[in-house]
Amino acid sequence: QVQLVESGGGLVQAGGSLRLSCAASGVIFGINDMAWYRQAPGKQRDLVAVIAEYDTTNYADSVKGRFTISRDDSKNTLYLQMNSLKPEDTAVYYCNAHVLGPGGPRWYWGQGTQVTVSS
Repeated sequence: QVQLVESGGGLVQAGGSLRLSCAASGVIFGINDMAWYRQAPGKQRDLVAVIAEYDTTNYADSVKGRFTISRDDSKNTLYLQMNSLKPEDTAVYYCNAHVLGPGGPRWYWGQGTQVTVSS
């Protein structure tokens, strides 16, 4: 069974920075696309950024120029560097990955990490 575990969330003032990590563990033959989503209270879960197997990236317009997604395939770990944070970035951030395991390829979600930005 594959697990994704996020870390790095917390409380930060507007203009500050945080770095989220997502570590994949279990029997993993490979990981294709990896992404960060976020969900604010009472809102739907939205895509924040995605990174493909060969490091092609794409970002939501609301975070372009402020957030950077990256991955370390030697560690099966995904990162999200968040700079110039705004109160509207407050949400639970979820890791999502397309993992090839013993049962074939499937999508996995992490449990989420809370990011709170105070004004």
